[in-house]
Amino acid sequence: MTNKKTFKSLGLSATILDAINKKGFEEPTSIQIITIPVMLRDDTNIISQAQTGTGKTAAFGLPLLEMINPQSKAVQALILVPTRELAIQVSEEISSLKGETGIKIVPIYGGQSIIQQLRRLKKNVHIVVGTPGRIIDHLKRKTLKLEKIEHLIIDEADEMLNMGFIEDVEEIMKHTNTDKRTLLFSATIPNKIKELARKYMENYELIKVKQEHLTTNLTEQIYFEVKASDKFEALCRIIDIKDNFYGLVFCRTKIDVDSIVTHLVHRGYDAAAIHGDFSQMQRENTLKNFKKQKINILIATDVAARGIDVMNLTHVINYSLPENPESYVHRIGRTGRAGNEGTAITFITPSEYKRLMFIQRIAKTDIKKSKVPKITDIINAKKKKIDDDLNTILDNEIDVKYYNWAKSLIKENNPSDILAAILNYCFEEQLNPDAYGEIQEIGGRKKQLDKKGKARLFVALGKKDKMNAKKLVNLIRNKVSIENRYISDILVMDKFSFITVPFEKAEQILVSFQKKGGKPLITHAKK
Repeated sequence: MTNKKTFKSLGLSATILDAINKKGFEEPTSIQIITIPVMLRDDTNIISQAQTGTGKTAAFGLPLLEMINPQSKAVQALILVPTRELAIQVSEEISSLKGETGIKIVPIYGGQSIIQQLRRLKKNVHIVVGTPGRIIDHLKRKTLKLEKIEHLIIDEADEMLNMGFIEDVEEIMKHTNTDKRTLLFSATIPNKIKELARKYMENYELIKVKQEHLTTNLTEQIYFEVKASDKFEALCRIIDIKDNFYGLVFCRTKIDVDSIVTHLVHRGYDAAAIHGDFSQMQRENTLKNFKKQKINILIATDVAARGIDVMNLTHVINYSLPENPESYVHRIGRTGRAGNEGTAITFITPSEYKRLMFIQRIAKTDIKKSKVPKITDIINAKKKKIDDDLNTILDNEIDVKYYNWAKSLIKENNPSDILAAILNYCFEEQLNPDAYGEIQEIGGRKKQLDKKGKARLFVALGKKDKMNAKKLVNLIRNKVSIENRYISDILVMDKFSFITVPFEKAEQILVSFQKKGGKPLITHAKK
């Protein structure tokens, strides 16, 4: 008898449960256990305080899908998010959970073609996921009507506040009907958020998930910066330098998983794979072999790895950088369990450095840079393992036939020569440095970013400040020496703007527009 909660016990329908099963979720998170039943009651507004990386998108997305009528032609739910990246992420996540319901979800954000958005909005959309600025644009154009929505969800409310969107949120709320249900998610609940709730959310229920460290202190977290073409070679070196390596390797796609396993097996490693194309029986057999350590390397996608609970892992390796902090937390949480120490290693290419730093900041953790083990280090580690194994054999009784064999060999040969020949015979292939390919060392961070890196910057000026793209470029060029062609992806909104520039120029711009004793005019755009 167990009291463990399942998605079925939360009151979700068979259609949604089937979609959850296909996606690979096996157990609900704390925020999902608390939020889903309250949302399904559909009789109160909700304020939910939960950290990033706790599964909150599914916490509101799953019950929302249950309450949408796919036969209706009206927009029934609006989900407000602070950034276009989050709009895409939330839209994709909910779409992946809708199963065969026929519910239509559309992301609406700045920087995307307005014509394309208008075309999508005319196709009987049920759920709109949008950023405040672009939602207001559509309200002004009367191309989006919110008078009949049943649900308003405000995600990352404190980030909305930090980015100056609260007034926009209030403006949007004025265009909605009073009898809707409102759900507000926020990692923190500052006074401004409380004021918003008092003004627009009567009789709300407060849901608070216990604050927890998203990552464990028992997990050492490091990253290697390598070229994409060198990742496999780096993986082999990590496996070989660790005595009794026992690890889980994460990839972004099923194709990557299959490719890596094939190459590992060809090199003689005991590796296996699981991903979404595996049957339940294949999955169970593979996991059984992995838990019994008949195989010591398991390659998986995020979806297929849901619910894997294996103790004593020495490593979790992010072969591909996870999409978001939540995925990172879920991945590395599989090592450092039950008081055991573990190592989480992430491979990044130079262009992915900024994304890794974003993950580090949101997960409130420390991911240290390290260097891929050198070939000489691996060979020395293998020699030490052989020495230890030989000493263990010497400590035990050896069959007399081997002593007789040794004596006959020594009669005709120098003892050192014959021992060297035996070591060569037994370990030549294992200790051959030519078995490893060369890995090109990545240069210093600044050098790499100067060549390839780009930064997205937030400018606290917009149309209300009589700003346009040309004026914005001139404003920056008046303080920093930069050619027009290097300022790209310009987006001017009502109260703020975004630009993209090379990393080395971004640092100059940020320094040039700093304000003493006040908020800087230009900052890094939040992901």
